[in-house]
Amino acid sequence: MFTHCDCEENYENHELVNCIASALDARDPYTGHHSERVSDMACELAQAMGVSADQVQEIHIAAHLHDIGKIGIPDAVLLKPGRLTEEEWQIMKSHSKIGADILRRAPSFQGIVPIVLHHHERFDGRGYPDGIKGEDIPLGARIIAVCDSIDAMASARAYRKALPLDTCRNEIEKNIGTMYDPRIAMAALAHWDELTAMYREENEKAYNISIPIDL
Repeated sequence: MFTHCDCEENYENHELVNCIASALDARDPYTGHHSERVSDMACELAQAMGVSADQVQEIHIAAHLHDIGKIGIPDAVLLKPGRLTEEEWQIMKSHSKIGADILRRAPSFQGIVPIVLHHHERFDGRGYPDGIKGEDIPLGARIIAVCDSIDAMASARAYRKALPLDTCRNEIEKNIGTMYDPRIAMAALAHWDELTAMYREENEKAYNISIPIDL
């Protein structure tokens, strides 16, 4: 079982990171808490893959701030209680570039700028903003992409309940090699129980069922 990821506490700018993340949380509590969950998952997954301690720390901080660009998205789009139109979706997609532009202004954040910019790229090159593929996508962005998807599916949205964890797992497995780096997705599946432990209780409450440990 993984312990709580504590690399942020050892990061020299962790107070600044927390302040920035709190600003996003104040704007949209869902997005803020989403980033916290993704950052913990990304840290755990990177550790499980044997990524170096320095890279784990960088990935954890990048994941904590990966959605910071949503500060620049209009309320009518960011806080819309339902599915977005195509026009609204194009506006929402700009958040990765906005986030990278925000972080680029701080010299100490230069290492995480490419990760934040590319966390919505797909392994097959059909993502955004630049449509890069495979290992051209920064490792941290590829790890965050998996964790971001897990949290998006396993958390409740305004227009749907949280999806059962077996459904989330099946979606990750189904998209190996298309949306996700096979090595990273397989590592996530191998450590599924540890990565998704935080969702199990809420899933059981939402569906009034007992989810087996071995899915």
